[in-house]
Amino acid sequence: MISVDVRSVTKAWGETLALDDVSFSVKKGDLVVLLGPSGCGKSTMLRLIAGLDEPASGVIAIEGRDARGLTGSARGVAMVFQSYALFPHLTVADNITFGLSVRGVAKQEAARRLDRIVALLGLEALLHRKPAQLSGGQQQRVALGRALIAEAPVCLLDEPLSNLDAQLRQELRREIRALQQRLGITMIYVTHDQSEAMSMADRVILMRAGHIEQNGAPVELYERPATLFTARFIGGTPMNFLDLDDGPGGAVIAGGDGPALFSDSGRGRVLGLRPEDVTVDRENGHARFHATVTAVEYLGAEAVVTCVMGSRSVLARTRGDGAPPVGALVGLGWDASAEHIFDAESRGRLAIKRGAESRPPQLQTIANQGVTCA
Repeated sequence: MISVDVRSVTKAWGETLALDDVSFSVKKGDLVVLLGPSGCGKSTMLRLIAGLDEPASGVIAIEGRDARGLTGSARGVAMVFQSYALFPHLTVADNITFGLSVRGVAKQEAARRLDRIVALLGLEALLHRKPAQLSGGQQQRVALGRALIAEAPVCLLDEPLSNLDAQLRQELRREIRALQQRLGITMIYVTHDQSEAMSMADRVILMRAGHIEQNGAPVELYERPATLFTARFIGGTPMNFLDLDDGPGGAVIAGGDGPALFSDSGRGRVLGLRPEDVTVDRENGHARFHATVTAVEYLGAEAVVTCVMGSRSVLARTRGDGAPPVGALVGLGWDASAEHIFDAESRGRLAIKRGAESRPPQLQTIANQGVTCA
């Protein structure tokens, strides 16, 4: 069943187009993340779903109802804001139940819901404190409790962890995901942090400049990025991008003297390689490509090694205790299955046929997403 259905939504602020014909749907019980850089339209989209703004055109349906003109509570949505938005003069208990009291929910029913929510969030010992007496993580739990106690079918979260330190963010995103699965509610979560998106989401909707760049499961965005933008945005370490050219045996890395990658033309195409797929051979004997180490970023269990291959820099991830020293001559290699080929002009993914059946790469389009991919 579809819980939230967004159809051809457009929103503009003056002459600035914040959202341009955006469409997607969210299944009931899923956690969907709207991901993208600042200004891409993700928070605007969340505000439209919440009813804080109205679209210029298009339809937003929640639980099968057109939500046009309805307030947040009538829409069946609850929202958690980035700034927590707690009342400083109210206790934790009163902050959590404030919305229920405004809507006239009976005190006995409000008390029942409060007991359930504080047990889920571990807030029993904090009920009589005020926000100034709480840590950032505790305040965020209170804000989340205030949204969950409404028992709305859809919960919206607008960058709820951005004000917290890195370790607390990791802890709370695990808690939020576990809580969402336990309650079976639909969540739409906005963030610019791809680590949050990849670790929490059932589906990720990556946005850029008011459009959806790619919509899919986290593994799809990582393993088969539809565009150069997706490939660049998704991943712990930036993907390597190497221009290709035509060589005697097919596509070769431009400016290099290595072997052909595939038998088709390479001109006008870009090779993408994730650093974790690049292997570093310190012996440098039988490697396909040769490079010089120019920098090593030690991260403990891992190290990010920067190598120069021809005129281009290539990043590789290795074991921290196995990283070669700066200045070392090394061999680089990778499996053909790790290669991502993109068209330099359209910036879309290309499907490559290799070997005897090789033919010119073909652009393929994902239906209803307006992006090009394999």
